[in-house]
Amino acid sequence: MKINKVKRQQLLKETIDKTPFITDEKLAEKYNVSIQTIRLDRMELSIPELRERIKSVATYQWNETVKALPLDEVIGEIIDLELDKRAISILIIQKEHVFSRNKIARGHHLFAQANSLAVAVINDELALTAKSELKFMRQVKEGERVVSKAIVEGNDDKGLTIVRVNSFVENEKVFTGLFFMYRSNDQKGDNPNENSN
Repeated sequence: MKINKVKRQQLLKETIDKTPFITDEKLAEKYNVSIQTIRLDRMELSIPELRERIKSVATYQWNETVKALPLDEVIGEIIDLELDKRAISILIIQKEHVFSRNKIARGHHLFAQANSLAVAVINDELALTAKSELKFMRQVKEGERVVSKAIVEGNDDKGLTIVRVNSFVENEKVFTGLFFMYRSNDQKGDNPNENSN
């Protein structure tokens, strides 16, 4: 059942306030209108598009907190971070991330999002990937939003910090990786080639 524009815009604003990372496609489905209508509603309400909403959540505090690499070198937008514990980033798959023929994301972008998050979560000036174990669970397509979640699991017997990263589209896992991280304050870890990062 269609609802009138004023009511729809009121509900739209409430929905975005509660779930700022909801896509225009999901909003169009929810309110049974076209994506174009949702975009016009957002413009009238001065609500920025999803990419801008994500960036606004990644406030200056991450600049002060991330130590191992500059914030602009993180692939995706960090939306949550607790050093040496956990981190979350969001990457919206755009035209530049996919193969032109089939609109499927190139795997190295999913890896780069996960790997840079594994580096960012380390509480050290220097963090390098010594090795990783990866599994791609399904293809990711243009327009999909990939949420990567990193958890620091501790150290291995060589003193490398183990970071597990799982990436999701909606609630479906699309990528999982185990990253073994060298950090400059490790006593026993072997220094990997810096190009491995």
